[in-house]
Amino acid sequence: MNAITPQILEQFRLIVGAAYVFTDADSIEKYGKDETEQLHYAPQVIVKPRQASEIAQLLKICNEHLIPVTPRGAGTGLTGGALPHLGGLVISMERFNTILEIDERNLQVTTEPGVITEMLQDAVKEKGLFYPPDPASKGSCFIGGNISENSGGPKAVKYGVVKDYVLNLEVVLPNGEIIWTGSNVLKNATGYNITQLIVGSEGTLGIVTKIVLRLIPHPKFDLLMLAPFNSLEKASEAVSAIFRAGITPSAMELMEIDAITLASKILDSTAIPLTENLAAHLIIEVDGNNMDVLMSEMEAISEVLSQFDAGELFFADDAQQKNELWKIRRKANEAAVMAGYTIEEDTVVPRAELPKLIKGVKELGAQNGFKVVCYGHAGDGNLHIRINHPTIKKSYGSDEMNTILKKLFELVKELGGTISGEHGIGLIQKSYMPVLFNEVSLELMRGIKNTFDPNHILNSGKIFDYKK
Repeated sequence: MNAITPQILEQFRLIVGAAYVFTDADSIEKYGKDETEQLHYAPQVIVKPRQASEIAQLLKICNEHLIPVTPRGAGTGLTGGALPHLGGLVISMERFNTILEIDERNLQVTTEPGVITEMLQDAVKEKGLFYPPDPASKGSCFIGGNISENSGGPKAVKYGVVKDYVLNLEVVLPNGEIIWTGSNVLKNATGYNITQLIVGSEGTLGIVTKIVLRLIPHPKFDLLMLAPFNSLEKASEAVSAIFRAGITPSAMELMEIDAITLASKILDSTAIPLTENLAAHLIIEVDGNNMDVLMSEMEAISEVLSQFDAGELFFADDAQQKNELWKIRRKANEAAVMAGYTIEEDTVVPRAELPKLIKGVKELGAQNGFKVVCYGHAGDGNLHIRINHPTIKKSYGSDEMNTILKKLFELVKELGGTISGEHGIGLIQKSYMPVLFNEVSLELMRGIKNTFDPNHILNSGKIFDYKK
C-alpha cells in the first residue's frame, strides 16, 4: 500500500472542497479510533464527501495509486471495523445525514447512511411506522454502520435484525463504479442477492450511499416486566422456556447483577431494586395492538417464570418507568468499560444453550483469574461478555488472552453458536475465524473480496487477511 502524496491530497481538495479535507492533529486523533479496546491507528487524511459521485472519484484515485481506504460512520463499533490500521484515507460519512423519503403508501424509507438510527426511528414513528432494529448505541450510531454490521438490538428477538429490513442499496465499489444492488420490492428472485451480501460486510466490499428500508406499522401498546433471580443459571433457563410456552416477547434482555449495579450507579438510578442475593434480572417486553392479548401473554410469562424460582415481578406502570429501565440496560456497556471490563465478546448460541455458555464463561474466568459480567439479548441467545483482567486490558495482540478466547469460542461452536451476533469481526476478531470456518469456506469469502476489490484498498485486513 502507498502513502498519499501532496499531489493526491490536492486532488482530494478539488473533489470535495478544501474545507472537508483534514490533516490536523485533532482530526487524526479523533478518526484514528472507535470504541474498540482503546486502540488507535493514525490515518494520513480524513475526507468528508457529500455526494456518491465524490466518493466514486476518491476511490478511483485510491484504487489507481493503491492507497488504503477506511470508510467510517459514527465510530461506535467495538471490533475495530472503522480503525485505519493501514493508515491512508478515512472517508467519513457524517455529511450523508438526510432522510430522503418516507413512503407511507409502500411502507418504505429511503435514507442516507449518516442518519442517526434513533432519529430515523423517530421520524418514521411520527407517521405511525416502525423500524425495529435498535442497537444499544441507537442514539449515536449511524444507520450506515448498522448496515455494515447487520446490527440487531433488543427487538431482534421478535422483529429480526437489519438484514430483514434492507430492500435496496446504492453502493460505490472500490473501482469507483456506482451500483444499485437490488429493487425496492419485498420479493426478488432475480440473480444473486448482492444486497444481502453488502449487509454485514463491514465496509470491505463497497461504500453504501443510499439505503431503502422496509417499515411496518408501529404497535399501539407495549408492556414491560422486570423479573429478578437469585441464580444466573435459572434466569437463562427461563428464557427458552418462555418461547416453548408459545410466547414471543418483543424484547427479552438478561442483565447480571454486576451490570445492573454498575449501570444504575452511573445513572444514579434506583429503578431496579437491588435485593439481597440477587444474581440477575430479565427485562421482558411484549407489544401489539390488543391490550387484552398482551395482558394474557404477561400472565402466561409469569406462570413460566414461577417454575424457575423468579422473585417478585415488577411491572412498569408508565412510559417514564419503561424508559428508566431501558436506560439502565443500554448503559451497561459504558458502565462496564468504566469499571475496568475493557474486553468484550459478542457470542451467540441457540437460546436453550445459554445456561451452558454462561457456566463455561464463568469457569474460564475462575480458571484464569479474571472477572466476567454478562448481559445481552437473551431472547435470541446473544450474550455480551465483558472481561476485567487484572493485567490484560486489550485482547488484540495478547497471546495469553487470545488463548483464553479461543477456548471460549470453541465452546460456542460446540454449542452450535458463533463468535459474533451483531458487532462483527473487524480487526480484533479475525484470528478466530478458523475456529468457525474451514479453509474452503474462508477461500470462498476471500474470493468474494477479490472480485469486488482486487487491489484490496477498501478496509483491507478486516474480517480476515486477504490473499490475491
